[in-house]
Amino acid sequence: MEFWVIGVDLAGSPRRITGLCSLGSDLSCELARAKLDDEILAFIQERRPKLIAIDAPLSFPAGGESLRRCDRELIKMGVRPLPPGLGPMRMLTERAIRLRRVLEGLGYKVIEVFPTGAQKVLGLPSKRDLKALRLGLISLGIKGIPEDVDVHLLDAVTCALVGVSYLKGEFVKVGDEREGVIIMPKPSLPEGRSPR
Repeated sequence: MEFWVIGVDLAGSPRRITGLCSLGSDLSCELARAKLDDEILAFIQERRPKLIAIDAPLSFPAGGESLRRCDRELIKMGVRPLPPGLGPMRMLTERAIRLRRVLEGLGYKVIEVFPTGAQKVLGLPSKRDLKALRLGLISLGIKGIPEDVDVHLLDAVTCALVGVSYLKGEFVKVGDEREGVIIMPKPSLPEGRSPR
């Protein structure tokens, strides 16, 4: 069955670049950069995806805490998310919550993902070496990543890849529905491939 997933590496401010990736069920990707919410929504609406995977907190911690349960669980897994309510993260979280509300109002399924953690779980190279990370994603079967990509686009590809894993049932839920869930890929790699 053919489907598309959109990965969104959301920026906290519409003055900064948001990376977008449309990833097909055959793992062929189309990449774009956007700034305004309207540009993000237009990219999504043109493609009518089955799922949207956003790299941004989609909820705030309960009871004045700095971290949600899902954030604390990721830390135990060796991954360090930033607190959703602190500094510039508050603006990102507020933007993500607004965007999610609009997208769900349009009938889309939206999930929260964390590409830095997903890259670690999948054994991909660090973002410090974008060339190696690009090759690692290609080795997982992603087609069509150009050579001149930036970190926002590679994170958007990773978001979309986690979305595909979610649709295939190859995922782990971190956290709880009350405070927020982050979707992580299962440590096993798609089709038994190795990123090395």
